[in-house]
Amino acid sequence: MTLMKSILGATATLALSAGAVLADPAMIFDLGGKFDKSFNEAAFNGAERWVKETGGSYDEFELSADAQREQVLRRFAENGNNPVVMAGFSFASALETVAPDFPDTKFVLIDMVVDQPNVRSIVFDEHTGSYLVGVLAALASETGTVSFVGGMDIPLISKFACGYAQGVKATNPDAKVIVNMTGTTPSAWNDPVKGGELTRGQISQGSDVVFAAAGGTGLGVLQTAADEGILSVGVDSNQNYLQPGSVLTSMMKRVDNAVYESFLAGEAVEPGFNAMGLANDGVSYAMDEHNAALITEDMIAQVEAAKAGIIAGDITVHDYMSDETCPAY
Repeated sequence: MTLMKSILGATATLALSAGAVLADPAMIFDLGGKFDKSFNEAAFNGAERWVKETGGSYDEFELSADAQREQVLRRFAENGNNPVVMAGFSFASALETVAPDFPDTKFVLIDMVVDQPNVRSIVFDEHTGSYLVGVLAALASETGTVSFVGGMDIPLISKFACGYAQGVKATNPDAKVIVNMTGTTPSAWNDPVKGGELTRGQISQGSDVVFAAAGGTGLGVLQTAADEGILSVGVDSNQNYLQPGSVLTSMMKRVDNAVYESFLAGEAVEPGFNAMGLANDGVSYAMDEHNAALITEDMIAQVEAAKAGIIAGDITVHDYMSDETCPAY
C-alpha cells in the first residue's frame, strides 16, 4: 500500500505518497470504513482477493467526511491510479464532475450510474436477492410477523425492503411485514444502538425474524435479535458468523466480485452499465456451517424454486428504484 492520508483542518487535504506505482488500481471506501462487516468490507475482500491471486498492490482511502469525495478522486487520477474504484452511490455527484477532467482514467462506480465515457457503473438487483431471504424469513417465522430495519431512508434501501416484503408475502400471504428506517442522514449507517431500539420495538409487535440493511447499524440489529431470541438476516457480506445460530441467512451483495473483476481488468475495464443479479451471482443468500441447522431441505427447495422462477422470468420482483411504490405493503 502506498497511500498516505493527511487530514489538515477543515479542508481535509489528502496527500498521496510520491512513491505510488503508476497504474496501480485504487479503492475508495465509503463512510463507515472498510471493516464495517458489510458493504465496505465486501469491497475490501474483493480487493484483497485480487492481491492474493495476482501479487499486485493497490492504493486505498477510507472516507471520514462527504467533503473528501471529489478531492480524493482527483488525487488518485492525478497520481496515475487506474482504475479508480469507489464503493457507494454517494460518489455519483463528485464523479460527474471529476471524470471529464481525466479522460484517460477509468473509474468504476458501485451502486449508482454515471453516464461518462470513462466510467463503468455497477448496480445490483438487491430486490431479487431480498425476495429470496424474504421467502426464507416467512418459512422460518412462527408468529407470521417479520420485520426490516433499513439504514438511511433512501430509495436504494427501500429496494431491499420491498423485495423482502414481496418474498414474504408470496410465501405467506397472511404475513405481516414491519418496516423501519434508522434516519435520513449518513449517520443512519452507523448507529447500532438505534438499530437495537428499532428491533426491540418490532419484537414487541410480534416480529420473530428481522432483516437489516443498514451498514454498521445492522450490527446492533443482529446483536439485539440474538439477545432477544429471534432470528435475523444479514446483508451485503455473509454475516452468518456474527451471531451463529441466530442469523437465518444473509442477503449477499457481491460487491467483492465487482471490485475483484474491476481490478483484474485494470486499465482495460469496460465503461458502461453493468447489472449484477441472480443469474450472474451478483446477489445470493448465504449458507454455511453457522446457519445450516436453521434451514431445512424443504426451505432450500422452496427458495431455490423461487430463484429459478426469477431467473426464468416466471416471477417478477418489483424494483422500487424504477417505481417508488411497493405492492407488498
